[in-house]
Amino acid sequence: MRLLNRARGTTVSLQDRLVWQCASLLLAYPDEHLTERLRTVDELRAPAVGPAAGLLARTVTALTSTPPLQAATAYVETFDLRRRSTMYLTYWTAGDTRNRGREMHAFTQAYLDAGVRPPADEAPDHLPVVLEFAATVDPAAGRRLLIEHRVPIGVLHDSLTERGSPYADTIAAVCATLPTGGEQDARRAQHLAQVGPPTESVGLQPFTLTVPPRRAEGGG
Repeated sequence: MRLLNRARGTTVSLQDRLVWQCASLLLAYPDEHLTERLRTVDELRAPAVGPAAGLLARTVTALTSTPPLQAATAYVETFDLRRRSTMYLTYWTAGDTRNRGREMHAFTQAYLDAGVRPPADEAPDHLPVVLEFAATVDPAAGRRLLIEHRVPIGVLHDSLTERGSPYADTIAAVCATLPTGGEQDARRAQHLAQVGPPTESVGLQPFTLTVPPRRAEGGG
């Protein structure tokens, strides 16, 4: 899930990029490399200041104190099996409609324009992928993608908060790096929370066939 390239010159702050990289690592599936990732997050957030750094630390503490099998099971139940907490951003904006393929292509094109190929093992709209792209490849383009999807990211945060998930703090840290939306965004968020993403059944596979299958116990 790693996009390898040097970050381009941009006006995006180093602080935001550190938050995005930490969030990308924390939102990855808690496999056998989790301990190493948590150590990296601690190193990256050391120079960070402000509320976001504290929010990231709370997720680190929670994951550190959770047994590996329990962490893996909770991750699958939270992100793979519940529509309201999916991290596939185009599902929030396009749902089960023909527009989803076009919107996903926009992520792929942003990566290609920045000189990298999308990761082969994950969809281009998966939030951890977008965050890593924003942190390490093209901060300006990555920030634009995040801002364009700040409403679903906010709804995701609310869903995780209701569930009492430790990942809610990481999403809150990401939200803290983005500008606050206006009244229109608030209405969109309320609509998504109440109604859900758009649906279109004709000629389409159901959403349950497009999300990743349940991971094997202890698998990545």
